Amino acid sequence: MSSTPPVHALSKAQIFDLAVRARAAGTYYDTKQPALEEDFHGSLDRFCDIALAFRECRRVLDAASGNGLLPALLKLLGHEVYAVDIIDHRATELYRRHQIPFQICNVEADPLPFADASLDGVSCSQALEHFTHSHLPPVLEMSRVLRAGGVLEIDVPNAVSLRNRSRMLRGKHITWDYREHYLYARPIVYNGREFYPIRHNREFTKAELELLLREAGYVEYDVRFLRDRRVRGGARKLQSAASALRDALPALRKSLIAVAVKRDRPAAG
Repeated sequence: MSSTPPVHALSKAQIFDLAVRARAAGTYYDTKQPALEEDFHGSLDRFCDIALAFRECRRVLDAASGNGLLPALLKLLGHEVYAVDIIDHRATELYRRHQIPFQICNVEADPLPFADASLDGVSCSQALEHFTHSHLPPVLEMSRVLRAGGVLEIDVPNAVSLRNRSRMLRGKHITWDYREHYLYARPIVYNGREFYPIRHNREFTKAELELLLREAGYVEYDVRFLRDRRVRGGARKLQSAASALRDALPALRKSLIAVAVKRDRPAAG
């Protein structure tokens, strides 16, 4: 990385505790919003992995930032955070609460509104599976705005998870409802191209995510299977025991996470 001091020196467990305490104090997000509550309980463990990877990344961008829970956590940790998404979140309470600069940007089609090598970290969390066209151009664009030594984080659903294997064995498909999201899906037409972001267009295997990074020019990366941990209390903690059993075989976990470091290519000759 670099010789600059880290933004924070917290462990994953400490990041998790900070987020839980901020939620309880009402400083993280409005717990009266069911969608945010569901995302917090289902995604916090993954967010902590991302925050840990970004400890030395001061200026970070969350590309396809969604409801804003991840950039809000990064802001709580002391990062200088930016966000872009195809959906306009400028008036969303969570972005205003944490004063996160937001710009509308179709990550799949638009250039990111940042100069070359101007950011220390870029995250793209649970978004690539919604992209309609090739994943390579947007990943190359994310790389463009990263400085040398900067960190790219991508996490996506695991196509061969236990959940997906179980569905196929029961005669069900792994993707979204066929009638609603495929037979009668209406595209978003953007700059003359059609996009279908309200569905999973492609889930990933570990080998495919590694291939994407290599084709984007990365030689230093780590791709692994994410544990499926939810924030649970009371009797619902028994469900965590069941998740732990499923997580015992990494290849069956629900999601993959990739952390890659951008390195300058050596000069020719």
